[in-house]
Amino acid sequence: MFTNGQLIFGGLFAIVFAIVLFYTYRKDLKLHKKYYKGSIWILLAFIAFIVMISVVKYIIV
Repeated sequence: MFTNGQLIFGGLFAIVFAIVLFYTYRKDLKLHKKYYKGSIWILLAFIAFIVMISVVKYIIV
């Protein structure tokens, strides 16, 4: 389905992308702590909502 060159490119791209993402996150860590304080609760509420929808779906069906 994919050639060896495409697989190598995809793997290298994913690795480099993850490294750049990690570097920029570490660089902006002070700003994240200042402006996004308490955002973990929004993430947890969103995850709980998705879990609740899934549970209701499997109970009804």
